[in-house]
Amino acid sequence: MFQFYFLAIIVNLLAGIALSIEYIQDKASWLSMFKDFFTNNNFRLTLGILAFIVGIFKLLSVVEDDIPVVGDIFPALAGIVMGLTLASEYYKGRSTVSSPTVDFIDRALIKNKTAVGIAGIISAALHFIFPKILLL
Repeated sequence: MFQFYFLAIIVNLLAGIALSIEYIQDKASWLSMFKDFFTNNNFRLTLGILAFIVGIFKLLSVVEDDIPVVGDIFPALAGIVMGLTLASEYYKGRSTVSSPTVDFIDRALIKNKTAVGIAGIISAALHFIFPKILLL
């Protein structure tokens, strides 16, 4: 479905920017005016949930003449990982409880959120530019 195709591109781009805004604003100063918007906790949580859901549906939906699951695996996984990162970051900021799962997610995703965000931006850009390439 083309709706999920377009939605995956937009959500991955926004989630990638939200995760890497501190790094990106140093490279592109014009983005600094959007920093308050992309660092808002409620926006980040909503975007994280949306990215996760769109990533799951992207795995399940197939664009016409595309290979099921494998055809859009990178954008779908990028959305799922960025969604988990944004939601986990929100949870970690609000929670006082520590657990091995939270510590693992912190080490694996939250500490590497800039790299995860840039990977999501690249995934969105490649998915937009090369729509029929396998795995993209």
